Amino acid sequence: MSEKRLWMMVLALVSVLAVSAAAQNEKNEVSGVVGRDLISKQAIQGANFFDPFIRYGNGLSIEGSYARRIRITDIYSVSGEIPVLFNPDEDLHAGGSGLVAKNYKALFVAPSFRVNLFPGTAFSPWGSIGGGFGHFSEDRLLQYGGTNTGKSTSTGVLQYGFGLDVRLKRRLFLRGEARDFWSGQPDFPLSPTGKTRQHNYFVGGGVAWRF
Repeated sequence: MSEKRLWMMVLALVSVLAVSAAAQNEKNEVSGVVGRDLISKQAIQGANFFDPFIRYGNGLSIEGSYARRIRITDIYSVSGEIPVLFNPDEDLHAGGSGLVAKNYKALFVAPSFRVNLFPGTAFSPWGSIGGGFGHFSEDRLLQYGGTNTGKSTSTGVLQYGFGLDVRLKRRLFLRGEARDFWSGQPDFPLSPTGKTRQHNYFVGGGVAWRF
């Protein structure tokens, strides 16, 4: 599935939920968060050179989310949310030459359920869990030059995380969060790791608007 088709699916899904929410006069929320992706290094199988690892840069990423409240009480609220995380430039490095792409782009979309505690107060901690899909789009060039034989791939994603919303105004909230988008790995045909999954930790801060 191409990255363009993934974006079209995301926009269609958000549009349908937004129209449905407005028709039912339910409470909605949009948020924007900026942060970093944190990915652990991966050991390359059979490597006999110095520093036999694939290392990831801490890519600057942007997350947008739409949520709709399903149930609300004084103690807790339950919302359906669609967090969309985009990492436009995840740098790669391997100890040996010509083993990995220079970088890749990553897109994760994970419809989820979120539970907020004390939703009507100034401080509301929350937890989220869900699943969806992701897409890795690799650079055509290798780290030290040459053509990358790795392919862009799509993957299933499990999302879970937690955060804190702090009320700034009646409808405006400051948001801090940490999420893990547990996905398949990008395609590294020249540097196999023997693993099929990786943790894409995202830590960031931003704002949320409820309406």
